[in-house]
Amino acid sequence: MSSVHSSRFSLPGLFATGQKVMPGVVICITIALATSFISDHYGGPKMLYALLFGMTLHFLTEEGRCLAGVEFSSSTILRLGVALLGVRITLNQVAELGIGPIITVVLGVILTIAMGAVLARMLGLSREMGLLTGGSVAICGASAALALSAVMPRNDVQERNTILTVVGVTTLSTIAMIVYPVITAALNLSDTDAGILIGGTIHDVAQVVGAGYIISNDAGDVSTMVKLLRVAMLVPAVIMFIYLFRNSRKATDSEKVPALPNFLVAFVMLVLINSMGWIPPVATEVFTNMSGWCLVTAIAALGIKTSFKKLAIVGWKPVILMVAETIFLLLLVMACIHFGLAGL
Repeated sequence: MSSVHSSRFSLPGLFATGQKVMPGVVICITIALATSFISDHYGGPKMLYALLFGMTLHFLTEEGRCLAGVEFSSSTILRLGVALLGVRITLNQVAELGIGPIITVVLGVILTIAMGAVLARMLGLSREMGLLTGGSVAICGASAALALSAVMPRNDVQERNTILTVVGVTTLSTIAMIVYPVITAALNLSDTDAGILIGGTIHDVAQVVGAGYIISNDAGDVSTMVKLLRVAMLVPAVIMFIYLFRNSRKATDSEKVPALPNFLVAFVMLVLINSMGWIPPVATEVFTNMSGWCLVTAIAALGIKTSFKKLAIVGWKPVILMVAETIFLLLLVMACIHFGLAGL
């Protein structure tokens, strides 16, 4: 047994694994490069582009040489991307926000996830769909969808739910980036309150940064910090999901997930190391970019694994669910700002 285990991590074993996954990984990276170019030059969410591009290549899942690499990209590369998100956060940044925004974010995450489960049941959808969409809306959009899905039972339905969630939250986040600054202006919010509203409600980090700095530099700074606090909520959320789905994973005989997955441990360690100032700014930028590339590559892989036919049978209920969760989170954060809770 030990000889088999050691051979897997020997140089010939690693080389053989690399040869096996290389074709699929190269295709996913190519999609990531193409969609990033389009996004950078013509605008729009690169994750959504990568997903749609990947779905047009679904036929590759029927071709054996690419399948291993696509699976590797949608699992291992995904976990690496989530882990590297930790370099964006320090404990000092969290402390500087004050207790009000922290309470607002924690309430937003807990209540939105719970509301997702309730609304899913009302719409006749699965609890898994409600929790996954609620977590994605509450925390950090597509990145949260990927991280939370990684510790949920692995099956075709779950992968379809993940794809639907990524499409939904990415689209809603783009719409929010345009609409929410208008709302802050209509409400005549201060830069600080506007930053809390933007950072506490928009799903994806890129759209939060875009919307925040549309308002002002101060609002952009506040919104980014609040958003990174929401990203930090991935840790307790993933732990909660592991606890909720522990029996489901045993029942489906899927791969065993440890009490604390390696990618989550790495995320926490990077936050702590970054908080101590041991990661230079240049390295932080490199790791942040690497995280983005990993997540876009993983999204491309998930797109390849998904067929339009399977998505078409789902209907409009998941869309209604995510829109309702988004509106709920917006109203909740607005209430916290109105009643002074966010300003404590």
